[in-house]
Amino acid sequence: MPKSPQRRAIERYRDRMRQRGMARFEVVGLEDDRELVRTVARRLAEAGPEADRLRADVNRTLAGPSPRKGGILAALRRSPLVGADLDLTRAREAGRKVDL
Repeated sequence: MPKSPQRRAIERYRDRMRQRGMARFEVVGLEDDRELVRTVARRLAEAGPEADRLRADVNRTLAGPSPRKGGILAALRRSPLVGADLDLTRAREAGRKVDL
């Protein structure tokens, strides 16, 4: 069954968009945010410094505050086992003989 002219036109348009690095995707959100999401998507699709700045701002906002250095060390120092004088040395064994 041959494709309709409209279907071929849509496929050609989508192929051109793919060649430019564009992708179609669906987003589920609140009805009130529809125009906001469309506007952000349009701005991000434009190449240039404004799109790069917006992308960086959105990434920074969604990432939240960066973790502080020394977080693991601080967590280990808060451990209830601090000062328990545990002996964590392992006995060295030669292993067993295996007949291959």
